[in-house]
Amino acid sequence: MPSRRRSYIFVPLFVALCSLAAGIFSAGGVKAASTLDEPVSQSFKSFTKVYDLVEQNFAEKVKPDTAIYKGAIPGMLRELDPHSNFFDPKEYHALKDDQQGHYYGVGMTIQLHIDKVVVSWPFPGTPAYRAGLRPGDVIVMVDDKKIEKMSTAEVADLLKGPKGTPVQVTVAREGVDKPITFNLKRDEIPRFSVPDSFWLKPGVAYVHIEQFNENTSKELDDKMKQLGEKDIKGLVLDLRENPGGLLNEGIEVAGHFLKRNETVVSVRGRAQPNKTYSARSDNGGRDYPIVVVVNRYTASAAEIVSGALQDHDRAWIFGETTFGKGLVQQVYPLSENTGLALTTAHYYTPSGRLIQRDYSNISFLDYYYHTNLDQKNTQDVKMTDSGRTVYGGGGITPDEKYTAPKYNKFQIEMIRKYTMYNFTAKFFGGRQDTKLPKGWSPDEKIVADFHDFLQKNNVPFTEADFAANHDWIKQDLKREMYITAFSYDESRKVAIEQDAEVQKAMESLPKAKALVDNAKKLMVQRMNQQDRASASNAVPVLSK
Repeated sequence: MPSRRRSYIFVPLFVALCSLAAGIFSAGGVKAASTLDEPVSQSFKSFTKVYDLVEQNFAEKVKPDTAIYKGAIPGMLRELDPHSNFFDPKEYHALKDDQQGHYYGVGMTIQLHIDKVVVSWPFPGTPAYRAGLRPGDVIVMVDDKKIEKMSTAEVADLLKGPKGTPVQVTVAREGVDKPITFNLKRDEIPRFSVPDSFWLKPGVAYVHIEQFNENTSKELDDKMKQLGEKDIKGLVLDLRENPGGLLNEGIEVAGHFLKRNETVVSVRGRAQPNKTYSARSDNGGRDYPIVVVVNRYTASAAEIVSGALQDHDRAWIFGETTFGKGLVQQVYPLSENTGLALTTAHYYTPSGRLIQRDYSNISFLDYYYHTNLDQKNTQDVKMTDSGRTVYGGGGITPDEKYTAPKYNKFQIEMIRKYTMYNFTAKFFGGRQDTKLPKGWSPDEKIVADFHDFLQKNNVPFTEADFAANHDWIKQDLKREMYITAFSYDESRKVAIEQDAEVQKAMESLPKAKALVDNAKKLMVQRMNQQDRASASNAVPVLSK
């Protein structure tokens, strides 16, 4: 989705989220072995000796948390697989907040813009939104602390705190001479994992699942009820850039669209019994066609959903080959509020595919950037319910490939220099009322003003490039300006409606319907074959 560039999802964030994708949050501790065999014992002795030498002789004082938490433990886990991970106290706390789907704060996204921390957008209904904080506001102080030279993480920590506690935020705003001070009260800020659900056109619904936390299946059920699921004639289910999350929530979401007792996923590990998870509740006979939109960053629990719907011929998979994470992590709480996400099992799709990509001869960053979209294990060949060929070893291969168009040089320059963002901040800067009419779109005067803004701010461009990108400029300005004029949610909706990939996915709904119709025919054929087989095996009874 074009608006996703505003989220600044870099690889490090994807790594952190993926480390828990399809994880199972455990309240238990780590069971230590009662005895150590000789090689392990010798290794511990060697490590202790090395650490003692470093602590005593290194040029500067060694911090134990840096040496152990950031060095030794992550280094050991990195040798196991790319997804086992150690969480220091701060990371572990953030992890639990993320899984629970909420945190306590003021409710806004911030980013570093040049050397200033600015508001990206406030979330609707939150203290920051109600108080009137706007995109483009430059944060100057939080309470009595000047935030000059602070990172966004440090500022975010200042804004978070217990529910109901006060926090004062002072900002500088374009077009306003003096700083503006907002007195806020922290509140619970929900992190919705199903942020978007609406009608793309009559009968065709769109649902976007961003990740899988403790509330995802309930959010999905609620969204489908609000839409009126009985009226759905086709569904576009967007799982792009979904890094996964909780295994049980992925199972529940897949089960929403499958028949009772249909297999969703199997989990096989060394230290725990193999287990198969199936759809627990009947889908009520709902068989509307589904197109699932995926890309190279659709991972883990999102791949469980995609794989289950593909293997049962319940949905047409559209987009790029998915990430290829078939490893399950269990999270073990450790001492001092730290945690360990350890790979304990592999998962397999209903057809028996292991979709985990090979990571044995590839660098850590190359693995996460996922540039090889054609990787698959030709020895792991399986069949869907209707007999379509699918492969393991390289993620979920889409039934129909789609490559999103790349930005041209002009567009990259506009994005890199935050031109739409800065223009919007200036446009609304001195206004008390930021509302625009419902259905508003930029007219030619707005486009001309943006042209002048670029010139005044010495942003390089040619008139030919500006003219060639006229429609893109209007679309991007609309998305950006809707955040301030309406809300971030409304801007997302506009972005989705403009998204060429979503439009193409809608065009593939007849292919999804053909899958459903074919599955029905095969089911009738199999039932007839079973009836004939039963009749031929029946023992005749002679009456007297």
